[in-house]
Amino acid sequence: MFTLHERLVADSTQIGELPLCTLLLINDANYPWLVLVPRRPEIREIYQLETADRVQLLEESCVLSEVMDAVFTPLKMNVAALGNMVPQLHLHHIARFSDDPAWPNPVWGAVPAKAYGDEIQQKLIFSIVERFNNTDLRLET
Repeated sequence: MFTLHERLVADSTQIGELPLCTLLLINDANYPWLVLVPRRPEIREIYQLETADRVQLLEESCVLSEVMDAVFTPLKMNVAALGNMVPQLHLHHIARFSDDPAWPNPVWGAVPAKAYGDEIQQKLIFSIVERFNNTDLRLET
């Protein structure tokens, strides 16, 4: 049975579900930072997914990157599956800008996380969901 890792639950807000992944917004207003978590139990690495799930993960990642590009117009999209602190397979998508607090270095540990205010977070989620509605992927909220 799939359950979301407690660290991901603590650090994020769930936006919705795609065919394979749960979509999360990391609660750090320093960066537009979303995470895809395949709803498959006991999976730590991409290569452990079935072939069809690997293809679906790549599709969801590409569409999420396109959505983030449209919403945020970043200089660069960082996409990574690290899992050093959270062993459950999850794929980070971070919109980066030359004036963000960590540029050009990795975001992890660069500055303390800055929580979103409720209103700003809801507007951000609305923008992401609205943009997903213009794609071929169905996002269940």
